[in-house]
Amino acid sequence: MANPRPKVTEPLTVDEFCQALKISRSTFYEWRQKRRAPHCIKLPNGALRIRQDDYEAWLNDCEEAA
Repeated sequence: MANPRPKVTEPLTVDEFCQALKISRSTFYEWRQKRRAPHCIKLPNGALRIRQDDYEAWLNDCEEAA
């Protein structure tokens, strides 16, 4: 029996991440500079993306710290 394909979800853009948390882009980049933002992927064009798994793990870590 073949393994089913894993569900692939599109990574979040910085704007999508900011909209989801209702924060400004400057707050995101401040968190990133302080290493408090989720892990990001840097694309060849310089754009950043956040994998759904990294986003969810980061949210869980925030919840545990609260």
